Amino acid sequence: MRNFKSILYISLLAVVSLSTLNSCNDEEFLDRKPLGTAAEGDLQAGGFEEKAFGLYGKMRTQAGIADWDRYWFQNIRSDDAMKGSDPGDAANRGNIMDGFIYSPTEFSSNWDGHYSLIYACNDLIYDVDNSGKTDAGTLTNKAEAMAIRGLAFFELRRDYGEVPIVLNKIITPSDAIKAKSPIADVDAQIIKDLEFAAANLPLSWPAYPGRATSGFANSILAKLYLYQGNWAKALETAEVVINSGQYTLFNSYEILFKEQGDNCSEAIFEVQFLRQDGVNYSNNYFESQGIRGSGVWDLGWGFNVPTQNLVDAYETGDPRKNSTILFEGKDDGYGTTIPTGLSQPYWNKKAYSTPSYRAAQGTGKNQWFNVKIIRYGDVILMAAEAANELGNAAKAADYVNQIRKRARGNNAALLPDVPADGNLKNAIKRERRIELAMEGERFYDLVRWGDASTVLGPLGYQAKNKYYPIPQTAIDQSNGVLIQNPNY
Repeated sequence: MRNFKSILYISLLAVVSLSTLNSCNDEEFLDRKPLGTAAEGDLQAGGFEEKAFGLYGKMRTQAGIADWDRYWFQNIRSDDAMKGSDPGDAANRGNIMDGFIYSPTEFSSNWDGHYSLIYACNDLIYDVDNSGKTDAGTLTNKAEAMAIRGLAFFELRRDYGEVPIVLNKIITPSDAIKAKSPIADVDAQIIKDLEFAAANLPLSWPAYPGRATSGFANSILAKLYLYQGNWAKALETAEVVINSGQYTLFNSYEILFKEQGDNCSEAIFEVQFLRQDGVNYSNNYFESQGIRGSGVWDLGWGFNVPTQNLVDAYETGDPRKNSTILFEGKDDGYGTTIPTGLSQPYWNKKAYSTPSYRAAQGTGKNQWFNVKIIRYGDVILMAAEAANELGNAAKAADYVNQIRKRARGNNAALLPDVPADGNLKNAIKRERRIELAMEGERFYDLVRWGDASTVLGPLGYQAKNKYYPIPQTAIDQSNGVLIQNPNY
Protein backbone atom coordinates (compact mmCIF):
# COMPACT_ATOMS: atom_id res chain seq x y z
CA MET A 1 0.00 0.00 0.00
CA ARG A 2 3.14 2.19 0.00
CA ASN A 3 2.16 3.73 3.34
CA PHE A 4 -0.26 5.87 1.36
CA LYS A 5 -2.26 7.19 4.31
CA SER A 6 0.68 9.05 5.81
CA ILE A 7 2.02 10.08 2.41
CA LEU A 8 -1.39 11.39 1.43
CA TYR A 9 -1.26 13.95 4.21
CA ILE A 10 2.16 15.14 3.10
CA SER A 11 1.54 15.16 -0.62
CA LEU A 12 -1.94 16.62 -0.87
CA LEU A 13 -2.31 18.78 2.21
CA ALA A 14 1.12 20.31 1.55
CA VAL A 15 2.31 22.33 4.54
CA VAL A 16 -0.99 22.40 6.44
CA SER A 17 -0.24 20.94 9.86
CA LEU A 18 -2.09 17.77 10.84
CA SER A 19 -2.53 19.13 14.31
CA THR A 20 -4.79 21.87 12.99
CA LEU A 21 -7.29 19.44 11.46
CA ASN A 22 -10.43 18.59 13.35
CA SER A 23 -13.19 16.14 12.63
CA CYS A 24 -15.43 17.43 9.86
CA ASN A 25 -18.32 16.32 7.77
CA ASP A 26 -18.68 17.17 4.09
CA GLU A 27 -20.40 20.50 4.79
CA GLU A 28 -17.78 21.63 7.28
CA PHE A 29 -15.12 20.45 4.87
CA LEU A 30 -16.19 23.06 2.34
CA ASP A 31 -15.33 25.81 4.85
CA ARG A 32 -11.71 24.75 5.32
CA LYS A 33 -8.71 24.11 3.11
CA PRO A 34 -9.50 20.69 1.59
CA LEU A 35 -6.97 17.94 1.18
CA GLY A 36 -5.43 18.34 -2.24
CA THR A 37 -6.47 21.97 -2.67
CA ALA A 38 -3.62 24.13 -1.47
CA ALA A 39 -4.52 27.80 -1.39
CA GLU A 40 -2.21 30.47 -2.75
CA GLY A 41 0.68 30.94 -0.37
CA ASP A 42 0.40 27.50 1.27
CA LEU A 43 3.36 25.97 -0.52
CA GLN A 44 6.76 27.43 0.18
CA ALA A 45 8.03 26.25 -3.19
CA GLY A 46 5.78 28.77 -4.93
CA GLY A 47 5.45 28.55 -8.70
CA PHE A 48 2.53 26.53 -9.99
CA GLU A 49 2.70 23.66 -7.53
CA GLU A 50 -0.19 25.12 -5.54
CA LYS A 51 -2.61 25.08 -8.45
CA ALA A 52 -1.42 21.64 -9.51
CA PHE A 53 -2.23 20.27 -6.06
CA GLY A 54 -5.61 21.96 -6.23
CA LEU A 55 -6.59 19.95 -9.30
CA TYR A 56 -6.45 16.69 -7.37
CA GLY A 57 -8.72 17.99 -4.65
CA LYS A 58 -11.13 19.22 -7.31
CA MET A 59 -11.26 15.75 -8.84
CA ARG A 60 -12.50 14.42 -5.53
CA THR A 61 -14.97 17.18 -4.74
CA GLN A 62 -16.31 17.96 -8.22
CA ALA A 63 -19.53 16.26 -9.27
CA GLY A 64 -19.23 13.74 -12.07
CA ILE A 65 -15.53 12.99 -11.61
CA ALA A 66 -15.32 10.64 -8.63
CA ASP A 67 -18.69 11.01 -6.91
CA TRP A 68 -21.77 8.87 -7.41
CA ASP A 69 -22.62 10.42 -10.80
CA ARG A 70 -19.62 8.49 -12.07
CA TYR A 71 -21.22 5.08 -11.65
CA TRP A 72 -24.65 6.21 -12.88
CA PHE A 73 -23.05 6.99 -16.22
CA GLN A 74 -20.31 4.37 -16.28
CA ASN A 75 -21.89 1.34 -14.66
CA ILE A 76 -25.65 1.42 -14.18
CA ARG A 77 -26.23 1.82 -17.92
CA SER A 78 -24.63 -1.59 -18.53
CA ASP A 79 -25.97 -5.11 -18.12
CA ASP A 80 -23.63 -5.56 -15.14
CA ALA A 81 -25.40 -3.21 -12.74
CA MET A 82 -28.71 -1.65 -11.80
CA LYS A 83 -29.89 1.19 -9.58
CA GLY A 84 -30.43 -0.87 -6.46
CA SER A 85 -31.54 0.66 -3.14
CA ASP A 86 -35.30 0.61 -2.45
CA PRO A 87 -37.64 0.81 -5.45
CA GLY A 88 -38.81 4.33 -4.67
CA ASP A 89 -35.39 5.72 -3.82
CA ALA A 90 -34.05 7.84 -6.73
CA ALA A 91 -36.60 6.07 -8.92
CA ASN A 92 -36.36 8.75 -11.61
CA ARG A 93 -32.61 8.29 -11.89
CA GLY A 94 -33.12 4.56 -12.07
CA ASN A 95 -35.66 4.82 -14.88
CA ILE A 96 -33.33 7.09 -16.82
CA MET A 97 -30.25 4.89 -16.64
CA ASP A 98 -31.64 1.38 -16.17
CA GLY A 99 -34.34 1.93 -18.80
CA PHE A 100 -32.43 4.27 -21.16
CA ILE A 101 -35.05 6.97 -20.82
CA TYR A 102 -32.47 9.72 -21.02
CA SER A 103 -33.44 13.24 -20.01
CA PRO A 104 -31.65 16.53 -20.76
CA THR A 105 -32.95 17.90 -17.47
CA GLU A 106 -31.31 15.21 -15.31
CA PHE A 107 -27.66 14.47 -14.52
CA SER A 108 -26.45 17.90 -15.61
CA SER A 109 -23.87 17.68 -12.83
CA ASN A 110 -21.82 15.22 -14.88
CA TRP A 111 -21.39 17.77 -17.67
CA ASP A 112 -20.92 20.70 -15.28
CA GLY A 113 -18.39 18.87 -13.12
CA HIS A 114 -16.19 17.84 -16.01
CA TYR A 115 -16.16 21.33 -17.48
CA SER A 116 -15.46 22.87 -14.08
CA LEU A 117 -12.40 20.62 -13.84
CA ILE A 118 -11.38 21.57 -17.39
CA TYR A 119 -11.63 25.27 -16.52
CA ALA A 120 -9.38 24.75 -13.50
CA CYS A 121 -6.84 23.00 -15.73
CA ASN A 122 -7.10 25.85 -18.22
CA ASP A 123 -6.29 28.34 -15.47
CA LEU A 124 -3.04 26.59 -14.64
CA ILE A 125 -2.07 26.11 -18.28
CA TYR A 126 -2.83 29.76 -19.07
CA ASP A 127 -0.76 30.99 -16.13
CA VAL A 128 2.18 28.81 -17.11
CA ASP A 129 2.06 29.90 -20.74
CA ASN A 130 1.93 33.55 -19.76
CA SER A 131 4.71 33.28 -17.20
CA GLY A 132 7.40 32.61 -19.77
CA LYS A 133 8.83 29.93 -17.48
CA THR A 134 10.14 26.76 -19.11
CA ASP A 135 11.94 25.06 -16.22
CA ALA A 136 11.27 21.37 -15.66
CA GLY A 137 9.11 21.91 -12.58
CA THR A 138 6.85 24.37 -14.35
CA LEU A 139 6.44 22.09 -17.35
CA THR A 140 5.61 19.22 -15.01
CA ASN A 141 2.82 21.25 -13.40
CA LYS A 142 1.49 22.17 -16.84
CA ALA A 143 1.65 18.50 -17.84
CA GLU A 144 -0.38 17.51 -14.76
CA ALA A 145 -3.10 19.91 -15.85
CA MET A 146 -3.01 18.64 -19.42
CA ALA A 147 -3.24 15.01 -18.30
CA ILE A 148 -6.26 15.73 -16.13
CA ARG A 149 -7.85 17.87 -18.86
CA GLY A 150 -7.25 15.05 -21.35
CA LEU A 151 -9.05 12.63 -19.04
CA ALA A 152 -11.98 15.04 -18.58
CA PHE A 153 -12.39 15.58 -22.33
CA PHE A 154 -12.12 11.82 -22.92
CA GLU A 155 -14.93 11.11 -20.46
CA LEU A 156 -17.09 13.86 -21.97
CA ARG A 157 -16.40 12.50 -25.45
CA ARG A 158 -17.61 9.02 -24.61
CA ASP A 159 -20.64 10.27 -22.67
CA TYR A 160 -21.83 12.98 -25.08
CA GLY A 161 -19.97 12.56 -28.39
CA GLU A 162 -19.42 15.99 -29.89
CA VAL A 163 -18.62 18.50 -27.13
CA PRO A 164 -17.24 22.04 -26.97
CA ILE A 165 -13.45 22.32 -26.83
CA VAL A 166 -12.89 25.06 -24.25
CA LEU A 167 -9.18 25.81 -23.77
CA ASN A 168 -9.25 29.45 -22.68
CA LYS A 169 -9.20 30.91 -19.20
CA ILE A 170 -12.74 31.67 -18.02
CA ILE A 171 -13.10 35.22 -16.78
CA THR A 172 -16.81 35.76 -17.42
CA PRO A 173 -19.50 33.11 -18.07
CA SER A 174 -19.60 34.02 -21.76
CA ASP A 175 -15.98 32.87 -22.08
CA ALA A 176 -17.18 29.29 -21.68
CA ILE A 177 -19.73 29.41 -24.50
CA LYS A 178 -18.50 27.40 -27.47
CA ALA A 179 -20.17 25.34 -30.15
CA LYS A 180 -19.75 21.58 -30.23
CA SER A 181 -16.73 20.25 -32.09
CA PRO A 182 -16.65 17.07 -34.20
CA ILE A 183 -15.43 13.99 -32.36
CA ALA A 184 -12.33 13.92 -34.56
CA ASP A 185 -11.40 17.39 -33.31
CA VAL A 186 -12.08 16.45 -29.70
CA ASP A 187 -9.89 13.39 -30.14
CA ALA A 188 -7.11 15.51 -31.63
CA GLN A 189 -7.19 17.78 -28.59
CA ILE A 190 -7.14 14.84 -26.19
CA ILE A 191 -4.15 13.39 -28.02
CA LYS A 192 -2.35 16.74 -27.92
CA ASP A 193 -2.94 17.07 -24.18
CA LEU A 194 -1.94 13.52 -23.34
CA GLU A 195 1.14 13.45 -25.57
CA PHE A 196 2.44 16.60 -23.89
CA ALA A 197 1.66 15.12 -20.49
CA ALA A 198 3.37 11.82 -21.28
CA ALA A 199 6.50 13.65 -22.43
CA ASN A 200 6.73 15.91 -19.39
CA LEU A 201 5.48 13.87 -16.45
CA PRO A 202 7.65 11.54 -14.35
CA LEU A 203 7.28 7.79 -14.44
CA SER A 204 6.39 7.87 -10.75
CA TRP A 205 6.04 10.09 -7.71
CA PRO A 206 7.55 7.97 -4.90
CA ALA A 207 6.64 10.53 -2.24
CA TYR A 208 3.40 11.69 -3.88
CA PRO A 209 1.15 8.79 -4.89
CA GLY A 210 -1.97 10.03 -6.58
CA ARG A 211 -0.29 12.58 -8.84
CA ALA A 212 -0.46 12.18 -12.61
CA THR A 213 2.36 10.26 -14.26
CA SER A 214 3.42 9.53 -17.81
CA GLY A 215 1.91 6.08 -17.35
CA PHE A 216 -1.47 7.63 -16.58
CA ALA A 217 -1.30 9.86 -19.65
CA ASN A 218 -0.30 6.99 -21.91
CA SER A 219 -2.97 4.69 -20.46
CA ILE A 220 -5.78 7.12 -21.27
CA LEU A 221 -4.20 7.78 -24.66
CA ALA A 222 -4.13 4.04 -25.40
CA LYS A 223 -7.79 3.81 -24.45
CA LEU A 224 -8.69 6.66 -26.79
CA TYR A 225 -6.92 4.87 -29.64
CA LEU A 226 -8.85 1.73 -28.72
CA TYR A 227 -12.11 3.65 -29.02
CA GLN A 228 -11.00 4.98 -32.41
CA GLY A 229 -10.13 1.47 -33.62
CA ASN A 230 -6.55 2.62 -34.18
CA TRP A 231 -5.19 -0.74 -33.14
CA ALA A 232 -1.55 -0.10 -33.97
CA LYS A 233 -1.38 3.07 -31.86
CA ALA A 234 -3.43 1.47 -29.10
CA LEU A 235 -1.01 -1.45 -28.84
CA GLU A 236 2.07 0.73 -29.16
CA THR A 237 0.92 3.11 -26.44
CA ALA A 238 -0.33 0.39 -24.08
CA GLU A 239 3.01 -1.36 -24.41
CA VAL A 240 4.84 1.83 -23.47
CA VAL A 241 3.03 1.51 -20.14
CA ILE A 242 3.58 -2.24 -19.92
CA ASN A 243 7.30 -1.98 -20.72
CA SER A 244 7.89 0.97 -18.39
CA GLY A 245 8.58 -1.37 -15.48
CA GLN A 246 6.40 0.73 -13.19
CA TYR A 247 3.42 -1.60 -12.82
CA THR A 248 2.59 -5.21 -12.08
CA LEU A 249 -0.64 -7.10 -11.58
CA PHE A 250 -1.25 -7.05 -7.84
CA ASN A 251 -0.87 -10.52 -6.41
CA SER A 252 -4.43 -10.73 -5.05
CA TYR A 253 -7.52 -9.70 -6.99
CA GLU A 254 -9.51 -9.80 -3.75
CA ILE A 255 -7.17 -7.51 -1.80
CA LEU A 256 -6.81 -5.18 -4.79
CA PHE A 257 -10.22 -3.80 -3.87
CA LYS A 258 -9.55 -3.48 -0.14
CA GLU A 259 -7.79 -0.85 1.92
CA GLN A 260 -4.45 -2.56 1.24
CA GLY A 261 -4.98 -2.27 -2.51
CA ASP A 262 -4.99 1.52 -2.67
CA ASN A 263 -1.93 2.86 -4.52
CA CYS A 264 -0.60 -0.66 -4.96
CA SER A 265 1.63 -1.93 -7.78
CA GLU A 266 -1.37 -2.07 -10.14
CA ALA A 267 -2.48 1.51 -9.52
CA ILE A 268 -1.96 3.81 -12.49
CA PHE A 269 -4.22 6.64 -11.35
CA GLU A 270 -6.53 6.86 -8.36
CA VAL A 271 -8.47 9.74 -6.82
CA GLN A 272 -7.28 9.81 -3.23
CA PHE A 273 -9.76 9.43 -0.37
CA LEU A 274 -9.01 9.47 3.34
CA ARG A 275 -10.74 9.01 6.67
CA GLN A 276 -8.28 8.76 9.51
CA ASP A 277 -7.65 10.27 12.93
CA GLY A 278 -10.80 12.37 12.84
CA VAL A 279 -10.26 13.59 9.27
CA ASN A 280 -12.74 12.79 6.51
CA TYR A 281 -11.83 13.67 2.92
CA SER A 282 -14.25 11.72 0.77
CA ASN A 283 -17.54 12.06 -1.06
CA ASN A 284 -20.58 9.86 -1.65
CA TYR A 285 -19.00 7.48 -4.20
CA PHE A 286 -18.50 4.46 -1.93
CA GLU A 287 -20.90 5.46 0.82
CA SER A 288 -23.78 5.43 -1.66
CA GLN A 289 -22.90 1.86 -2.72
CA GLY A 290 -22.82 0.31 0.75
CA ILE A 291 -25.34 -2.28 1.86
CA ARG A 292 -28.63 -0.63 2.75
CA GLY A 293 -29.70 -2.14 6.02
CA SER A 294 -30.09 -1.30 9.69
CA GLY A 295 -27.89 -1.54 12.74
CA VAL A 296 -24.50 -3.00 11.88
CA TRP A 297 -25.70 -3.39 8.28
CA ASP A 298 -26.41 0.29 7.82
CA LEU A 299 -23.42 0.56 5.50
CA GLY A 300 -24.71 2.95 2.87
CA TRP A 301 -27.44 3.94 0.49
CA GLY A 302 -27.60 0.70 -1.48
CA PHE A 303 -27.05 1.93 -5.05
CA ASN A 304 -25.12 0.38 -7.98
CA VAL A 305 -25.75 -3.30 -7.39
CA PRO A 306 -24.78 -6.27 -9.59
CA THR A 307 -27.41 -7.82 -11.86
CA GLN A 308 -28.37 -11.45 -12.17
CA ASN A 309 -26.93 -11.25 -15.68
CA LEU A 310 -23.48 -10.49 -14.26
CA VAL A 311 -23.80 -13.18 -11.59
CA ASP A 312 -24.49 -15.73 -14.32
CA ALA A 313 -21.62 -14.56 -16.54
CA TYR A 314 -18.76 -16.04 -14.51
CA GLU A 315 -17.02 -19.29 -15.35
CA THR A 316 -17.46 -22.03 -12.78
CA GLY A 317 -15.19 -21.43 -9.82
CA ASP A 318 -13.85 -18.06 -10.96
CA PRO A 319 -12.62 -16.49 -7.69
CA ARG A 320 -13.37 -13.03 -9.07
CA LYS A 321 -17.08 -13.70 -8.63
CA ASN A 322 -16.86 -13.70 -4.83
CA SER A 323 -14.38 -10.81 -4.97
CA THR A 324 -16.85 -8.69 -6.91
CA ILE A 325 -20.29 -9.68 -5.61
CA LEU A 326 -21.71 -9.98 -2.11
CA PHE A 327 -24.61 -12.44 -1.85
CA GLU A 328 -27.42 -12.22 0.68
CA GLY A 329 -27.35 -15.15 3.07
CA LYS A 330 -23.70 -15.94 2.29
CA ASP A 331 -20.39 -15.22 3.97
CA ASP A 332 -18.87 -11.81 3.27
CA GLY A 333 -15.34 -13.22 3.18
CA TYR A 334 -14.65 -12.12 6.75
CA GLY A 335 -16.67 -14.76 8.58
CA THR A 336 -19.96 -12.83 8.75
CA THR A 337 -23.14 -13.77 6.89
CA ILE A 338 -24.88 -11.11 4.82
CA PRO A 339 -28.51 -10.85 6.02
CA THR A 340 -31.42 -11.97 3.89
CA GLY A 341 -34.50 -9.86 3.31
CA LEU A 342 -32.62 -6.70 2.39
CA SER A 343 -33.70 -4.54 -0.53
CA GLN A 344 -31.35 -6.37 -2.93
CA PRO A 345 -29.93 -9.90 -3.21
CA TYR A 346 -26.53 -8.74 -4.49
CA TRP A 347 -24.15 -5.93 -3.57
CA ASN A 348 -20.95 -4.50 -5.00
CA LYS A 349 -18.10 -6.05 -3.05
CA LYS A 350 -15.58 -3.72 -4.69
CA ALA A 351 -17.14 -1.00 -2.53
CA TYR A 352 -17.24 -3.16 0.62
CA SER A 353 -14.73 -2.26 3.31
CA THR A 354 -13.08 -4.50 5.88
CA PRO A 355 -15.27 -4.91 8.99
CA SER A 356 -12.34 -4.38 11.36
CA TYR A 357 -11.47 -1.15 9.60
CA ARG A 358 -15.07 0.04 9.86
CA ALA A 359 -15.02 -0.71 13.57
CA ALA A 360 -11.79 1.23 14.03
CA GLN A 361 -13.24 4.20 12.16
CA GLY A 362 -16.49 4.10 14.09
CA THR A 363 -18.63 4.16 10.94
CA GLY A 364 -20.08 1.66 8.51
CA LYS A 365 -19.98 4.11 5.63
CA ASN A 366 -16.95 3.54 3.41
CA GLN A 367 -15.23 6.91 3.18
CA TRP A 368 -11.66 5.81 2.59
CA PHE A 369 -11.24 3.66 -0.54
CA ASN A 370 -9.56 5.45 -3.44
CA VAL A 371 -11.52 5.67 -6.69
CA LYS A 372 -9.58 3.72 -9.30
CA ILE A 373 -9.65 5.70 -12.54
CA ILE A 374 -7.44 3.28 -14.44
CA ARG A 375 -5.38 0.27 -13.42
CA TYR A 376 -2.78 -1.95 -15.00
CA GLY A 377 -5.15 -4.88 -15.57
CA ASP A 378 -7.19 -2.69 -17.90
CA VAL A 379 -4.09 -1.73 -19.88
CA ILE A 380 -3.10 -5.41 -20.25
CA LEU A 381 -6.52 -6.19 -21.70
CA MET A 382 -6.38 -3.18 -24.01
CA ALA A 383 -3.09 -4.48 -25.36
CA ALA A 384 -4.63 -7.94 -25.80
CA GLU A 385 -7.55 -6.57 -27.79
CA ALA A 386 -5.37 -4.39 -30.01
CA ALA A 387 -2.88 -7.18 -30.65
CA ASN A 388 -5.65 -9.57 -31.64
CA GLU A 389 -7.18 -7.04 -34.03
CA LEU A 390 -3.74 -6.67 -35.63
CA GLY A 391 -3.55 -10.42 -36.20
CA ASN A 392 -1.05 -11.17 -33.44
CA ALA A 393 -3.13 -13.79 -31.67
CA ALA A 394 -0.17 -15.26 -29.78
CA LYS A 395 0.63 -11.95 -28.12
CA ALA A 396 -3.04 -11.27 -27.45
CA ALA A 397 -3.53 -14.66 -25.80
CA ASP A 398 -0.43 -14.14 -23.66
CA TYR A 399 -1.81 -10.87 -22.32
CA VAL A 400 -5.24 -12.36 -21.59
CA ASN A 401 -3.67 -15.29 -19.83
CA GLN A 402 -1.65 -13.00 -17.58
CA ILE A 403 -4.98 -11.74 -16.28
CA ARG A 404 -6.42 -15.24 -15.90
CA LYS A 405 -3.30 -16.49 -14.15
CA ARG A 406 -3.60 -13.80 -11.51
CA ALA A 407 -7.30 -14.53 -11.11
CA ARG A 408 -6.91 -18.29 -10.55
CA GLY A 409 -4.02 -17.91 -8.12
CA ASN A 410 -2.52 -21.25 -7.11
CA ASN A 411 -5.47 -23.32 -8.29
CA ALA A 412 -4.32 -24.59 -11.68
CA ALA A 413 -7.67 -26.34 -12.20
CA LEU A 414 -9.47 -23.02 -12.53
CA LEU A 415 -9.59 -20.65 -15.48
CA PRO A 416 -7.40 -22.50 -17.98
CA ASP A 417 -5.39 -20.45 -20.46
CA VAL A 418 -7.32 -19.36 -23.52
CA PRO A 419 -5.86 -20.54 -26.84
CA ALA A 420 -4.81 -18.24 -29.68
CA ASP A 421 -7.61 -19.39 -31.95
CA GLY A 422 -10.65 -18.01 -33.74
CA ASN A 423 -12.56 -17.61 -30.48
CA LEU A 424 -9.99 -15.27 -28.98
CA LYS A 425 -11.93 -12.08 -29.72
CA ASN A 426 -14.91 -13.33 -27.75
CA ALA A 427 -12.60 -14.52 -24.99
CA ILE A 428 -11.11 -11.03 -24.72
CA LYS A 429 -14.59 -9.49 -24.55
CA ARG A 430 -15.59 -11.92 -21.80
CA GLU A 431 -12.37 -11.30 -19.91
CA ARG A 432 -12.85 -7.52 -19.99
CA ARG A 433 -16.35 -7.93 -18.62
CA ILE A 434 -15.32 -10.19 -15.75
CA GLU A 435 -11.98 -8.61 -14.83
CA LEU A 436 -13.39 -5.06 -14.87
CA ALA A 437 -16.88 -5.84 -13.57
CA MET A 438 -18.50 -2.96 -11.65
CA GLU A 439 -15.58 -0.68 -12.61
CA GLY A 440 -17.31 1.35 -15.29
CA GLU A 441 -16.05 -0.08 -18.57
CA ARG A 442 -18.81 -2.45 -19.69
CA PHE A 443 -21.29 0.04 -21.20
CA TYR A 444 -18.65 1.80 -23.26
CA ASP A 445 -17.12 -1.50 -24.38
CA LEU A 446 -20.50 -2.71 -25.65
CA VAL A 447 -21.01 0.55 -27.53
CA ARG A 448 -17.60 0.61 -29.22
CA TRP A 449 -17.80 -3.11 -30.09
CA GLY A 450 -21.15 -2.54 -31.78
CA ASP A 451 -22.79 -4.96 -29.33
CA ALA A 452 -24.93 -2.51 -27.39
CA SER A 453 -28.11 -2.92 -29.45
CA THR A 454 -27.99 -6.71 -29.13
CA VAL A 455 -27.05 -6.88 -25.46
CA LEU A 456 -28.82 -3.81 -24.10
CA GLY A 457 -31.69 -3.57 -26.58
CA PRO A 458 -33.96 -5.78 -24.45
CA LEU A 459 -33.39 -3.30 -21.61
CA GLY A 460 -34.57 -0.37 -23.74
CA TYR A 461 -31.34 0.75 -25.39
CA GLN A 462 -31.66 2.49 -28.77
CA ALA A 463 -28.96 3.69 -31.14
CA LYS A 464 -29.32 7.27 -29.89
CA ASN A 465 -28.48 6.12 -26.35
CA LYS A 466 -24.85 5.77 -27.34
CA TYR A 467 -24.60 9.38 -26.18
CA TYR A 468 -26.39 11.18 -23.39
CA PRO A 469 -28.26 14.40 -24.21
CA ILE A 470 -26.50 17.67 -23.47
CA PRO A 471 -28.00 19.27 -20.35
CA GLN A 472 -30.78 21.70 -21.18
CA THR A 473 -29.29 24.20 -18.75
CA ALA A 474 -26.08 24.31 -20.79
CA ILE A 475 -28.04 24.81 -24.01
CA ASP A 476 -30.11 27.58 -22.46
CA GLN A 477 -27.06 29.33 -21.08
CA SER A 478 -25.39 29.22 -24.49
CA ASN A 479 -28.28 31.11 -26.12
CA GLY A 480 -28.53 28.48 -28.81
CA VAL A 481 -24.83 28.11 -29.56
CA LEU A 482 -24.95 24.56 -28.21
CA ILE A 483 -27.11 22.19 -30.26
CA GLN A 484 -28.74 19.17 -28.64
CA ASN A 485 -27.59 15.69 -29.63
CA PRO A 486 -29.71 13.98 -32.32
CA ASN A 487 -33.12 12.51 -31.48
CA TYR A 488 -33.50 14.18 -28.09
